[in-house]
Amino acid sequence: MEHNFFIYNTLNRRKEQFVPLNEPFVGMYVCGPTVYGDPHLGHARPSITFDVLFRYLKHLGYKVRYVRNITDVGHLEHDADEGEDKIAKKARLEQLEPMEVAQYYTNRYHDAMAALNVLPPSIEPHATGHIIEQEELVKEIQANGYAYESNGSVYFDVEKYNQDHRYGILSGRNLDDTKDASRELDGVGEKRHQADFALWKKAQPEHIMRWPSPWGDGFPGWHCECTAMGRKYLGRQFDIHGGGMDLVFPHHECEIAQAVASQGEPMVRYWMHNNMITINGQKMGKSLGNFITLEQFFTGEHASLTQAYSPMTIRFFILQAHYRGTVDFSNEALQAAEKAYERMLDGWHRLQSLKPAETTTAELENYRERCAEAMNDDLNTPIVIATLFDACRVINQVNDGKATMTQADIDELKDVFQTYLFDVLGLRDNAAQGAGVDLTPYRKAVDLLLEIRKSAKANKDWTTSDLIRNKMTEAGFDVKDTKDGFEWKLK
Repeated sequence: MEHNFFIYNTLNRRKEQFVPLNEPFVGMYVCGPTVYGDPHLGHARPSITFDVLFRYLKHLGYKVRYVRNITDVGHLEHDADEGEDKIAKKARLEQLEPMEVAQYYTNRYHDAMAALNVLPPSIEPHATGHIIEQEELVKEIQANGYAYESNGSVYFDVEKYNQDHRYGILSGRNLDDTKDASRELDGVGEKRHQADFALWKKAQPEHIMRWPSPWGDGFPGWHCECTAMGRKYLGRQFDIHGGGMDLVFPHHECEIAQAVASQGEPMVRYWMHNNMITINGQKMGKSLGNFITLEQFFTGEHASLTQAYSPMTIRFFILQAHYRGTVDFSNEALQAAEKAYERMLDGWHRLQSLKPAETTTAELENYRERCAEAMNDDLNTPIVIATLFDACRVINQVNDGKATMTQADIDELKDVFQTYLFDVLGLRDNAAQGAGVDLTPYRKAVDLLLEIRKSAKANKDWTTSDLIRNKMTEAGFDVKDTKDGFEWKLK
């Protein structure tokens, strides 16, 4: 199976042709959420980015094992190695079991992803379900001389590793610079060097999330889980590891070091990272007061929002930008995305009702080829969207009687839209949904009612014509008269 599919490999900082290790199988691991709070806009971007990659790899014919983890232990309050576990802290404050907190927010995350039409992964492992695998990883690293025990905790010896390999290969950081900057901090505590990171942390008496280990009761460091679970489900080497750009350092850098230190070779061939979402030019954060959850976007219940935005508006808004570019949220930007997606769907709906001609006079381009070229160029979704808008322009010309298309050309366009707009980009037809109900079975009834109105207008029965239109408007339908009849959609 040969495809000219190129992706930007963060490791090499260049686009590379994607060639799987074991074709047609593809192993793909993406860092999932830490489940101690409601999913927010920052969760949406990596989820949608790698959902599109998942969809496109399957479209190309690959069999994809997509692993996306749930972090439910080890993510500490202050940094990767110090402070209280965020889930444990929330459980203590709310007098809940930590797993109650983790399960509650995992469910909330799943609900938000379903609304965004993000496909579930092939496997969704939890960090707490793989303590043994993480302990075994630590044992291997320690046995190979790249870890040391200190007061019941185990730390990765970054300086020793850097002597034999290179620490900083993904982020481009220089260890000496890192150490020089860290010396300004107040000591190194249990660590030999500030750059060292925890593989296993000793649990203090008040710590409620703890497991037995060869080093005493404790819990795994944050970086261990992805290395241990990726290897368990995808093997000692696999194809793609993805996540947000904020994970390049330290999380993914530490993952690379752990893999090499434990098994003597890298585990991942292609590293992919999506860029961040900002709000009015600022990084999203609770401290800045611009933190907006996905549920608040869907309901409009936030001081920074002027209206509610549908999940598909959010998805379309994110896909309008290349995944490696920044996306700045504002009400104006989301409103523009909402209107743009409505125009796209209008074109799709008009395509369904086009009347075929014996010849095609419309100036059609190779829309399928253009979409494929864009996707093969590092998932260039903005170009796919622009190409489909070009197709909408031609559809509108045919709909207005300014050009014609044969049935074969109409069917080809329908398939291009179905393939790229819905199957690959994962967007849904908002107009086919009403309060979550699929309206497709009722289209014939609505069309019949509007045909009656059309006949009434032809007979100059304005009373009946106006009554039908007014009642449909009250029911939430937007009816538009056209040259050849009518169009309708839900408001």
